[in-house]
Amino acid sequence: MRGGRLALLAAIAALVAAYFALDLGRFLSLEYFKSQQAALEAFVRANPLQAAAAYFAVYVAVTGLSLPGATILTLAGGAVFGLLWGLVIVSFASTIGATLAFLASRFLLRDWVQAKFGDKLKPINEGVAKEGAFYLFALRLVPAFPFFVVNLVMGLTPMRTATYYWVSQLGMLAGTVVYVYAGTQLAGITSPKGILSPGLLGAFVLLGLFPFIARRIVGALKARKVYARWKRPARYDRNVVVIGAGSAGLVTAYIAAAVRAKVTLVERHRMGGDCLNTGCVPSKALLRSAKFLSHVKRAPEFGIRAASADFDFADVMERVQRVVKAIEPHDSVERYTGLGVEVVEGTARIRDPWTVEIAKADGTATALTTRNIVVAAGARPFVPPIPGLAEANPLTSDTVWALRRLPARLVVLGGGPIGCELAQAFARFGAKVTQVEMLPRLMIREDPEVSALVRSRFEAEGVAVLTGHKAKEVRVAGREKVLVVESGGEEKEIAFDEILVAVGRVANTEGYGLEELGVATTKQRTVEVNEFLETGYPNIYACGDVAGPYQFTHTASHMAWYAAVNALFGRFRRFRVDWSVVPWATFTEPEVARVGLNETEAKEKGIAHQVVTYGIDDLDRAIADGEAHGFVKVIVKPGSDAILGATIVGEHAGDLIAEFVAAMRHGIGLNKVLGTIHIYPTLAEANKFAAGAWKRSTVTHGQMDFLAAFHAWTRGEGGLGSVLGRVGPLLSDKRPWHDPSRH
Repeated sequence: MRGGRLALLAAIAALVAAYFALDLGRFLSLEYFKSQQAALEAFVRANPLQAAAAYFAVYVAVTGLSLPGATILTLAGGAVFGLLWGLVIVSFASTIGATLAFLASRFLLRDWVQAKFGDKLKPINEGVAKEGAFYLFALRLVPAFPFFVVNLVMGLTPMRTATYYWVSQLGMLAGTVVYVYAGTQLAGITSPKGILSPGLLGAFVLLGLFPFIARRIVGALKARKVYARWKRPARYDRNVVVIGAGSAGLVTAYIAAAVRAKVTLVERHRMGGDCLNTGCVPSKALLRSAKFLSHVKRAPEFGIRAASADFDFADVMERVQRVVKAIEPHDSVERYTGLGVEVVEGTARIRDPWTVEIAKADGTATALTTRNIVVAAGARPFVPPIPGLAEANPLTSDTVWALRRLPARLVVLGGGPIGCELAQAFARFGAKVTQVEMLPRLMIREDPEVSALVRSRFEAEGVAVLTGHKAKEVRVAGREKVLVVESGGEEKEIAFDEILVAVGRVANTEGYGLEELGVATTKQRTVEVNEFLETGYPNIYACGDVAGPYQFTHTASHMAWYAAVNALFGRFRRFRVDWSVVPWATFTEPEVARVGLNETEAKEKGIAHQVVTYGIDDLDRAIADGEAHGFVKVIVKPGSDAILGATIVGEHAGDLIAEFVAAMRHGIGLNKVLGTIHIYPTLAEANKFAAGAWKRSTVTHGQMDFLAAFHAWTRGEGGLGSVLGRVGPLLSDKRPWHDPSRH
């Protein structure tokens, strides 16, 4: 492959060099063609086929090699072949030549460009894959864009060759007609600039804008078709009605009220949604109590001969509810009413694209017309259809908070974040926990060594981890409950008192009118939205867990900004959701936090990367705290300090990852992280030391040997000439140098 590239590059270079060395451009001047026009026309009349073939070949060669002269050739085609045949020949020759240039650029440069700049080009590649034909068509309509540049740049994208050919053929047709026709009037043209008068150039620009205008028109027609069976109200009661008062709904309503829009927020259950009532808040309160107990058990590590804790599990769960109650005012009806949001407690149902009916608890109902609707209905735990599971009354992350008696034997189904957090917590309270995961390891989205570290900690704390085991059925006989799992063709029975199902969550897409409107859902069973969070109805938006692709409180809030702004101001400007930097954390011990790529994903996607790791077992503060475990792992773009992703495993990883989140979001590289003062002794120093590990990885043996020779000279050991004479040989040693020094 490399030999082929070199051969093609050499051939192209030779042809281009010959073109300029032999001054072949003089034959592609307007003056030359005008002087030879009569002779050329006579030759064409005498030898029409040979003339057409020769002209065709020259045109393909000039455009394929991206040489200047295509404009003059097009004029000549109109002059000597006439409008019809000139148009046919030029249209096909220019498209074939453009496609050859496109293929040459792809063959010679695409792999290198994508490997070096793939992360920055990802949005462009995705855009080309989705709407590349549309944008290419617009570029071809505007001759203000040099076509040879379009050819070369498009060759670096994933656009299919067939698509490139037919779009180019069609898109260049209008300009070709103008130039070929101008060629038929060659005698009256004194320069190529005379063809493109300001008026004609303006017409081309308008022609180029036509696809964008047309897309708006098509969008309006589609919307009209979508809305055809509904009667639009003459006026609206609200600017926006928000369905669901979880994180996404609360932020949407807050923003709408902040810009003085009239907004109604509808919640049928509890304000704050899953995060406040059954998710983030209660789980972290439970984990805190469990962590305290784990520290009591570790008392000898801290120089305490003995320590014990007397507790009642019911008291722990009551504390969890007190924490929820303490945070509840942040998401309360009173607070949002004070902010200008109308909060209605009831069940919403979308009757048509502009009408939401709300059934209240007292049996009354009200209907509101609204210009926009934002669906933020959240998600619920998924309970798989395992035979016998329903009879065992399984717990989920929604219902586990009602427990007041610690189960002696607990089975946790699922090895994701929720399953891992709760499995470790219950084990620390004294339950005999068995965690069952169908996939080969826990926390499958993380790197293998992350999974291994978490599993090791779980097993050290008494959790029986069964990965690669599939739950087949649950048997209930009297008070005895047994889970049957299968692995490698062998079955195993696990007796339990309670079973907690944590195998994922499913979006709430049913029961409030989306089905009747025909709003589409995805394969993941979320509401289907575009990059602006619009559903099939441009005035109905969805955000948060109900839309995905992430199911985190912070991503729900992130989406809510886009939903609110696009709903209220989309007629003037719309914003695409920015998913470029998304962090998350799993609050096990050790904590696991990540942003951007990890090593596994980089390998799977074929993205060039460098891995830099710093072991937290080396960190002074971690040693002092008795938490000397885990690591900081940074994925770096080769040849630069650009951060592609970071994973932190260890104490307070969810807090430490913020530095890398900010760095990625604002384009800060590892050099600046390294150059930033970090307080000593803190866990945050781990980030700086990881940056230092990267910096040392860029130093070679040759550079260090040269420095050693230089300093020897400054001590009077050898002359300057001997040092300078060794520069070349020393610096040619590119082997990485590893400094044994920690700092």
